[in-house]
Amino acid sequence: MTTVGRWLASQPDLDRLDRELLVSRAAGLSRAQILARPERRLAPCAAARLDGWAARRRQGEPLAYILGSREFWGLDLSVTPAVLVPRPDTELLVEAGLELLATSSVATPEVQPPQVLDLGTGSGAVAIAIARERLDVIVTASDISPAALLVAAGNGRRHGLTIRWVAGDWLDAIGGRFNLILSNPPYVADRDPHLPGLAHEPRGALVAGADGLDAIRRIIGTAAGRLHPGGALALEHGATQGGAVRALLGTAGFVAITTRRDLSGLERVSFGRRPEGAR
Repeated sequence: MTTVGRWLASQPDLDRLDRELLVSRAAGLSRAQILARPERRLAPCAAARLDGWAARRRQGEPLAYILGSREFWGLDLSVTPAVLVPRPDTELLVEAGLELLATSSVATPEVQPPQVLDLGTGSGAVAIAIARERLDVIVTASDISPAALLVAAGNGRRHGLTIRWVAGDWLDAIGGRFNLILSNPPYVADRDPHLPGLAHEPRGALVAGADGLDAIRRIIGTAAGRLHPGGALALEHGATQGGAVRALLGTAGFVAITTRRDLSGLERVSFGRRPEGAR
């Protein structure tokens, strides 16, 4: 019978953390238990499951799809191939959104409770994180993919949150105005050399035209009229797209345009406000 330590040693081509997380899920053990007792025996069914998972990982399938979940903002979220795997960088979008909601110009006293919209929600990560942190806001989240919305709605129920889920193409299917619009849209160029490494994730959630800005252009072009005066639009984008996104925001009439950098110092999230005197 295979032991935990023997199975881990038999997969040297896989990342050590990946191996430990696979064993943890298959055998129902914590990583501490795995490290403390590598001589623990694996049941034959667990060993067989691990061999299958390891083969999938070698083929480049994201660990989150194999395990069926991913942590984001301290929340355990179900993940399937219908949605992008939530990335740590997207937590910067949540941080920016929460800071914008805390400003008086965005959370106007005339519009209470504040209305927040997450466009292209995928797994629901951003909408759920905002709703979890700000129980006083009304959160709406949309996606063009019905399969993605099923995953997102399930995650919302799992965490006991009330979020309005809407099927639609960006802002086309959603009425009303909002205090804050957030989006992590597709922003990869259609010939980006990194795409082969993302082959297991939904292409429609990744690729946006020749320069990767098609979705961002569309969102910025329609968002201003859907924000209350003083409301804000915040977008995640590629590391080299900050200048282009700021220019698009400026052309659309947004003010107080700002870009946040990630922990690697790369431009990752840009946002701007609709002028407070706008109608």
